[in-house]
Amino acid sequence: QLQLVESGGGLVQPGGSLRLSCAASGFTFGYYAIGWFRQAPGKEREGVSCISSSGRSTDYVDSVKGRFTISRDNLKNTVYLQMNSLKPEDTAVYYCAASQRSWGSLTAHEYNYWGQGTQVTVSS
Repeated sequence: QLQLVESGGGLVQPGGSLRLSCAASGFTFGYYAIGWFRQAPGKEREGVSCISSSGRSTDYVDSVKGRFTISRDNLKNTVYLQMNSLKPEDTAVYYCAASQRSWGSLTAHEYNYWGQGTQVTVSS
């Protein structure tokens, strides 16, 4: 059974860092692009970052460029999102998603499978 499990969320002060992990099982992980999305209360789900199946291509929403870094380890079936210089506006539930396409996208409807999410709260 295909499964995506996010971890690493929590409460952090502005300017702090967190590393999110997305552990995958039940499918051939190396064939799938992975995306990170977030949804804050009262807002639409937003694409944050994505990485191609090979890991050679990445993309970020403008608001996180220079602060967030996505990476993947296909031997461990895991994708990471390193988040630095966190701001209160980064507060949201963060989801990872898998796409049967090999290239990544920041568009939610291009993803077939979703995790349950992990809460990130940036507050002093």
